[in-house]
Amino acid sequence: MASFEIEGGKSLSGAIIPQGAKNEALQILCATLLTDQEVTLHNVPDIRDVNKLIDLLGSLGVNILKIGSESYTFKADNIDLDYLKSEDFIKKGSSLRGSIMIIGPLLSKFGKAFMPQPGGDKIGRRRLDTHFVGFQKLGADLNYDSYHKRYNIEASELKGSYMLLDEASVTGTANIVMAAVLAKGTTTIFNAACEPYLKQLCEMLNRMGAKITGVGSNLLTIEGVKELSGTAHTMLPDMIEIGSFIGLAAMTASTITIKNVNYDALGIIPEVFKRLGIKVSKKEDDLLVEARDNYEVETFMDGSIMTIADAPWPGFTPDLISIALVTATQAKGSVLIHQKMFESRLFFVDKLIDMGAQIILCDPHRATVIGLNRAYPLRGIRMSSPDIRAGVALLIAALSAQGKSIIDNIEQIDRGYQQIDERLRKLGAQINRI
Repeated sequence: MASFEIEGGKSLSGAIIPQGAKNEALQILCATLLTDQEVTLHNVPDIRDVNKLIDLLGSLGVNILKIGSESYTFKADNIDLDYLKSEDFIKKGSSLRGSIMIIGPLLSKFGKAFMPQPGGDKIGRRRLDTHFVGFQKLGADLNYDSYHKRYNIEASELKGSYMLLDEASVTGTANIVMAAVLAKGTTTIFNAACEPYLKQLCEMLNRMGAKITGVGSNLLTIEGVKELSGTAHTMLPDMIEIGSFIGLAAMTASTITIKNVNYDALGIIPEVFKRLGIKVSKKEDDLLVEARDNYEVETFMDGSIMTIADAPWPGFTPDLISIALVTATQAKGSVLIHQKMFESRLFFVDKLIDMGAQIILCDPHRATVIGLNRAYPLRGIRMSSPDIRAGVALLIAALSAQGKSIIDNIEQIDRGYQQIDERLRKLGAQINRI
C-alpha cells in the first residue's frame, strides 16, 4: 500500500494540463464493443480505473493496441462470451464500477450479458435499477442471483420503446443508449442525463452510423440500425480535475493556469467556485486562477447563507462537492454544503476537523463550513483516503496545511487522477510517494 508524504504550506505556480475525462472514458471504452471494426481513441487518461477496464476488454477478446502515450486502437471482432462466466471476469468486473457499462453493448450486439455486482467508491447506495429497467423496456429478461450478487441478462431481440427514466443517471442513460442503437425500431428516452460526456458518447455513436437525435438534451430519440462502423474519438478534458485544480490554487494562495479546459463543457463549475470568492478568469481556452490572500464566500441576494448543492447536469456535479467543501474551510464566511446524491460522501470531514477546520456535519448529506479566512492554517496529520474525490480533497488540504501530512490508501486517488504527484511537483508541491 502506497502513501503520499506532503510538506504543506507552500505556494505553487505554473501551468497544468488536465487529463482526459475519466467518466467519459469509461463509457467510450465500452462502446468499442458495438462494432467489429477498428475504433481509435485519443486523450485516454492513464488512471487505475480506466486501465482496469482496458484490461477487462482485452481479456474479453478485444484486440487492443497502444499507439501513443494516450492513444489506443480497439477492435472487437473476436469476443469470447464464455469468458463472462469465468472467475477471472467475476473478479475483474466486481472490482470496477465502470464495468456495468459493458452490458448495454453486449446485449445489443450479442443478445446476452453477465455481470457481477460492480465495485467502485463506498459513498453510499448506488442502485442500478435505471440500467435494468431500461433493458427490460427494450425486451430483455433479467435474472438476479441475490446470493452471489450476479446479473444475467438475455434478449433474443431488442425492440425500441418509450421510457421515462426514474433518475437522470449518467451511466444508466449511456448503457441504455448503447443497447438501443442496434435495437429494432425507435427508442425514446425522456429524463435522459445530458452531461457533456454523454453528448460525446452520442456524437461518437452517430459517427459510427447510429441515428440519435436530441443529443445534449434530456430527450433522446434513437432509431435502431443494423450495424455500426469504426471511428476515431478524442476525450474531453476532465472537468473534475479542472475543478480540483481551481480549489488547489485557492487553498494554497497560488497562481495556476489550467490549460485547454474546453470551457463550454464546464457548465457552472467556474461560477460555483467564484461564489466561494475565488478569482477565475478565462484566457482563450485556458483558466487562470490568481493567487489571493483572502477569498470571501458570497451570500444570496437576501443575505442568507450560501448553499452549494449537487444536481444533475447542468447543475453542479456531485464529484466536486468534496472539493468545494475543503476549499470553503479557508474562505471568509460560511457555506452550507449539501450532497444530495450519496449519503456517505461527507464522512471524510472528520479528517478535516482533525486538521483544524471548523465544520459541523449536520447529517449524512449536509455540512456547514465556517471559513477560517486563513487566520488559523490547517495542520498536517496522518489520514487515509476513503474514495477518489475525498482523497483529492484531503490532498488539497494537506498541501495548504502547515507541517507534514501523510495520506494512506492513495490507490483510491490513483483510480481517478493521472500521476498526480508528478504533475503537482512541477507546480512546486513538496509531495512524495512512499
